Amino acid sequence: MRKWLMLLPIVLLAACATPAKPPPPSLFNDALFAPPSTHVNAQDVFAVNQPMRDYLSTAIVGQLHGKGYKQTLFDALYKKDGLRLEYDAVMTRNASEAFSARSGNCLSLVIMTAAFAKELNLEIQYQRVDTEEIWSRNGGLYFSSGHVNLVLGKRRFDIDHSYDSNRLMTIDFLPPEEILGQRVVSIDENAIVAMYMNNRAAEALTLGKLDDAYWWAREAVIQDPKFLPGYNTLAVIYRQTKHLTEAEQVLTHAIQLDPQNLVVMSNLIQVWKLVGKDAQANMLSQTLEKLQNYPPFYYFERGISAIKKGDFRAARDFFIEEIKHAPDYHESHFWLAIAYLKLGENKLATEQLAIAKENSTTRSDYALYSAKLDHINAVNQRF
Repeated sequence: MRKWLMLLPIVLLAACATPAKPPPPSLFNDALFAPPSTHVNAQDVFAVNQPMRDYLSTAIVGQLHGKGYKQTLFDALYKKDGLRLEYDAVMTRNASEAFSARSGNCLSLVIMTAAFAKELNLEIQYQRVDTEEIWSRNGGLYFSSGHVNLVLGKRRFDIDHSYDSNRLMTIDFLPPEEILGQRVVSIDENAIVAMYMNNRAAEALTLGKLDDAYWWAREAVIQDPKFLPGYNTLAVIYRQTKHLTEAEQVLTHAIQLDPQNLVVMSNLIQVWKLVGKDAQANMLSQTLEKLQNYPPFYYFERGISAIKKGDFRAARDFFIEEIKHAPDYHESHFWLAIAYLKLGENKLATEQLAIAKENSTTRSDYALYSAKLDHINAVNQRF
């Protein structure tokens, strides 16, 4: 169950352990964009509404029975007889939206859990988990996903100043084996809010809602000036709207914060080429090539190209190679299944579609792969 989004031409995470200087006001040009069509306010992220308070009083406070607040909260939210929350990466929801929909991506579920924990006066610590980066694509844009979880401690007014790790509870939406032994970094709540804002910006961008995307990205940068994905997203929005001077300014500021950030470097190279700064772009490209052997979706794109040319053997080989680098990305398995189908390998196609279905992150993708899998199985049964 993944995570916060990072858009490429957009994205990497910067941990927030110390206060950061506010972003330069010159990075924002509000006059270029229409007002947002939806409310963009950091106060909404963890806001608890009346249905949530009602659930808190009945399903949590009313069901303590000696288990303690942390365990009762977990049981009420994530056990089978609780809310039965479903993972859905189609959009990043705030606390009340995730509660109402009974679903959300990993960041949404962390936010909703934290909102309930705050109402119970439980101590909260957010963590970034250094799992392997997962890439996806949507509308021609590439996304990278990271992972966050949270740790619940004692109630704030409990009279106990001793530290006891057994009294801490980590709430995570990945299977334990996926995070076992992974390094974790504590992050501030403003980083979580920035991730939420950046996700919403990326989601608006893929829908072509560039004005909305600008205001979400703007707020991400304001909420956490050290969070590089916000700058990357903002720069992509400027670039998409043909405001290259503004895009260059944002990326130049971002690369000063992290001179070896591969995504920022890649974006800046593209912008420099567009504005005619070829010498600078070539120098930075040489540096980037030394740091990055293969960009995300290197083999995937070649596989898609081979599919379009009707070279299904080459496509098969490219997708197999892509899966070696990113085994969990569902679309690679889907296209490998298509290549196998075209090559008459129905059994292998069925296996790949099953993996695509298992790894899908939205209900629509799950339904699509299920339908195609059912169709292939039905055809196979005829022979």
